[in-house]
Amino acid sequence: MKQLETDVAVIGAGTAGLSAYRAAKSAGKNAILIEGGPYGTMCARVGCMPSKLLIAAAEAAHGAAHAAPFGVHIDGAVRIDGEQVMDRVKRERDRFVGFVLESVNAMPDEDKVRGYAHFLSDNLLQVGNHTQIQARGVVIATGSTPVVPDMYRQLGDRLVVNDDVFSWNTLPRRLLVVGTGVIGLELGQALSRLGVQVKVVGRSESLAGMSDPVVKASALGAFQSEFALFLDTDVREVRRVGNEVEVRYACKDEPETVERFDYVLMAAGRRPETGMLKLENTSARLDGKGFPVFDRATLQLEGAPIFIAGDVNGVTPLLHEAADDGHIAGGNAARFPDVQPGQRRARLSVVFTDPQIAHIGAPFSALPKDAVIGKVDFDNQGRSRVMLKNRGMLRVYADKLSGRFLGAEMAGPSAEHIGHLLAWSLQQELTVGQMLKMPFYHPVVEEGLRTALRDAAKQVEG
Repeated sequence: MKQLETDVAVIGAGTAGLSAYRAAKSAGKNAILIEGGPYGTMCARVGCMPSKLLIAAAEAAHGAAHAAPFGVHIDGAVRIDGEQVMDRVKRERDRFVGFVLESVNAMPDEDKVRGYAHFLSDNLLQVGNHTQIQARGVVIATGSTPVVPDMYRQLGDRLVVNDDVFSWNTLPRRLLVVGTGVIGLELGQALSRLGVQVKVVGRSESLAGMSDPVVKASALGAFQSEFALFLDTDVREVRRVGNEVEVRYACKDEPETVERFDYVLMAAGRRPETGMLKLENTSARLDGKGFPVFDRATLQLEGAPIFIAGDVNGVTPLLHEAADDGHIAGGNAARFPDVQPGQRRARLSVVFTDPQIAHIGAPFSALPKDAVIGKVDFDNQGRSRVMLKNRGMLRVYADKLSGRFLGAEMAGPSAEHIGHLLAWSLQQELTVGQMLKMPFYHPVVEEGLRTALRDAAKQVEG
């Protein structure tokens, strides 16, 4: 058995793990990165980058098929070659993964250990059956895994998760997407635009995490005008029939339906990947589900020199948040026991559907009762109508007395860009009045943001 000693051991070489390793090294400490699976990060391999490649192909197809209102006519039907679509997705995906691999390969060999790790004690890790690592501090950055309800496991290779989609050589004909979160909506709409017969169902009324009922209703209407999307749906039975899946389900206030698909794409959420860690061997306090209790400011597991970063902690499963988590956890593991709260950025998340969805700062559900709300409907917004992207709604939230910007929720064009402007304003603690003093060019979608800010400013006292 090989015996190693280090200041910081990092379990998992994804975005959070790589960030934690770099933070520990920047602090002048020795660090070892442990990984049992392939290098390359979930984002690069099966997450944000390949999904955006698929979405880009879908946008091209949608634009070509819907050019007639501009007076641009394509003779005959738009032909989508599924093999070519997936070939580009995989080639470019591999290119992005390659950049990550280059950075990992540049690390000293003695800083990398291959294998799956579990705890023997707070400071002692067993990796595979070949290595034990003694560490002063440990960072858990093992990521998350898709939730697959037991009912669906009988489907074999007819059941896929987002990881599997990006290994397809071509596109299927019929697909049921279970889940109306980010993954389900992004992949469901993209595949629909690429000619797949898609149905997206959710068991609740939730839609991409939106809590503002007005923005949600606007987004739901836009999606349902384009592809089959049903909330509050009860999937009662699934069974495999040859190379098909027969699904018995009932949508809200609708009779039961039986339908067949080529695949079921499970997008009903993800769970933290902690099952193999044997946390019961540590002094960390575990909750009733066996998950470690930790301080969200320092990311330290209660009662242990162990820190938890990225998707595995279940707080905010976004790449930039995972990178920040890793920096905080790695830094604290390096300086342990001098543990310090990490500095956080303004809340920002984006869903790359059409219309895009953005969440900034305080959600609608957490607003104070006296908050003011400014809004704009993109239906008549100038640049949006020019581009025929005039769908959706933006609502901005502000404090009634001070006018300080609190947050926003948006479904509409250019949400990925407007979301950044709003997050930057939030982090700078600007008021809606100060935001209105910023330049707004004409004609741009951002003029819609100005409309919403003006609406909020009129309601601010004083």
